[in-house]
Order: sequence, then C-alpha cells, then structure tokens
Amino acid sequence: MAGARRGRWLLPLLAVGLLVAALAAAGSGQVAVPFEEVLGSVLHRLGLDLGPLPTHPRGDDTLWAVRFPRVAMAVVVGAALAVAGALMQGVFGNPLAEPSVVGVSAGAAVAAAASIVFSLGFAGDWTIAVCAFAGGLLTTLAVYALARADGRTEVVTLVLTGIAVNAVAGGALAFLMFAGDTQAREQIVFWQLGSLNGSRWEQVWVVAPLAVGGVVAALLAAGRLDLLALGERPARHLGVDVERLRVALVVVVALLTAAAVSFCGIVAFVGLVVPHLVRMVTGPGHRVLLWASMLAGALVLVVADTVARSFVAGADLPLGMLTSLVGGPFFFWLLRRTRRSAGGWG
Repeated sequence: MAGARRGRWLLPLLAVGLLVAALAAAGSGQVAVPFEEVLGSVLHRLGLDLGPLPTHPRGDDTLWAVRFPRVAMAVVVGAALAVAGALMQGVFGNPLAEPSVVGVSAGAAVAAAASIVFSLGFAGDWTIAVCAFAGGLLTTLAVYALARADGRTEVVTLVLTGIAVNAVAGGALAFLMFAGDTQAREQIVFWQLGSLNGSRWEQVWVVAPLAVGGVVAALLAAGRLDLLALGERPARHLGVDVERLRVALVVVVALLTAAAVSFCGIVAFVGLVVPHLVRMVTGPGHRVLLWASMLAGALVLVVADTVARSFVAGADLPLGMLTSLVGGPFFFWLLRRTRRSAGGWG
C-alpha cells in the first residue's frame, strides 16, 4: 500500500520530468533552440497557435529532422531496457539480472551484426530487428537454462553465465568484424559502443512497435509476477503456470532487448540501475514498478544522451560508454549488498 501511495506522486513526477527533459534535449546542440521556442514548435505542429517559433533559420528543420527523432529513440530505448530489466529481475527473482549483465544484449547484437556482415534483407527494414530478436531470445533461453539449479536461480551461477555469454559474444563479434568489409566493421564498432547518433524517424517507427508490444505484454503480466515473487510453490497454488509464465516473459525480454539494440547498439546497465532504484521507492509491486521503470528509463536515457552529445564540444560521446561508467560501480555495490544479505556465497 505504501508503494502504491508513493507511486501516485512518482509516476506524474517522472512523466513531467520526461517531458521537460525531452524538450530541453531537443533544444541543445550546435544549433541551440531556446526551450520556449521548442515548445512553441511542438504546439504549432499540434495545430495550436501558441508560443514562439524557432528564430534560427534552420531551427525548425533541425528540431524535426534531427533532434526529435533522436529524443524519441532515446525514450523508446530507455523504456524498453528498463522494463526488460524489471522483467528479468522478476523472472529470475534476482536483483542482478539485466539484459547486458547476463549477455542477452550481446547475443542480440551478434545476431544483428551477422545480418549486417552477410547483407541479409529477408524482412526489409525489420531484418536487423528480427535477427536481434532471434539472437536475444536464444541467449535468454540459454541463460535461463544454465542459471537454474534445483528449481532456483543462483546469484553466482547467473553472474558467471553472463560472463561466459559475453565472452563468447565478444569473440563472435570479433570474428564478424574480421569477416566483414570496412563499412560492416564500422557498424559493428558502433554497436559495441552504443549510440543514438543518426537516429531517424524511419528507425523509430521500426523500434517503437516492438517496444510497445513488449511493454504491454509486461504490464499484463504484472499481477502474476507479484504472485511469482511469493515463491514458485505458492504461485502454483494460486493458479500460476510458473514455467509457462517464465518462458513467455523470456520471449518478452528478448523482444524488448531487440527493440533497444536493433539500431542503437549495446547500452549497458540501464535495465539494472533503473528498476532497482525505482523498487527502492515504490516497493516490489510490479503494477507500479513497471510503469515507473518505463518512465524512469526513458528519462535516464534522454538525459544521458544529452550529456553524451554536449559534454565535449564538437564530439558525440558513445552513449554505452557513459551508462557503463555509471552502471559499473553501481553493479559492484549491488553485488556486495546482495552478498551481504545472502550471508556470503562461500
């Protein structure tokens, strides 16, 4: 109940924060557009004759051709990664579970990189996303199978499985870079670093349906995730088909991860940090947790991407590098905290 009450103010606060951050992000860059002019441009596009239009001769075109597609991609990718992380933590019953930590993002990236190197085009604009989904799904199923022992998921096994999967994926990416041409190598390097640079509306329209479908499926499963948190046996007694639920949510995690990495590459630790911090505020109830994680993930990635392209003048820093610099120390802290609460793993 306390988490639900906190959610009543947290969700509107995150929504307002996301809106303000998105408008501020759209106005920042080499062609600076004041906040009120960004807001005026949006209102005029909505048919409302309110607020000033950009005074810079290229301001409006820059906003709608360059800035807003990038901001929209940040919103979609951040929301997808955060919800995927919250789902994985619920499915595995482990706060250390996250698509990049356990190698799911890397598996999706390998499959997408293979489609680039071998010039696959069987699904048109959706080819990379479909390959990323297949790679993420296979990796998630493998991690799920390897990390379970005696009906439960062990922390050490989960982390070690993720290390092994990431190592294999790194080798596969290296091979694909060796096998590909110069253009393919550059795309694979882009994937490994993670970036929203060059995002276009056409890409947003490919990624958004995948992300929306995954988020809707996650929200529909929120009640059963709450029952699963009680333990497998109580959940079964309450009518939950545990294995079917887990497999279904593994597919949803793969879908969300594919949406996130299909054009932007690996952006690590968003799915670890955001749901964990949100859970500390809202409590473990997934009905509030998933909504808050979605909004907070979008907000975090919009802010991180704004920092990435404005921190160094004239340079666009890799987004994945920034999230790893912040998320890595957080992961170490969470690992030690989990170990202490478990009484050691010796």
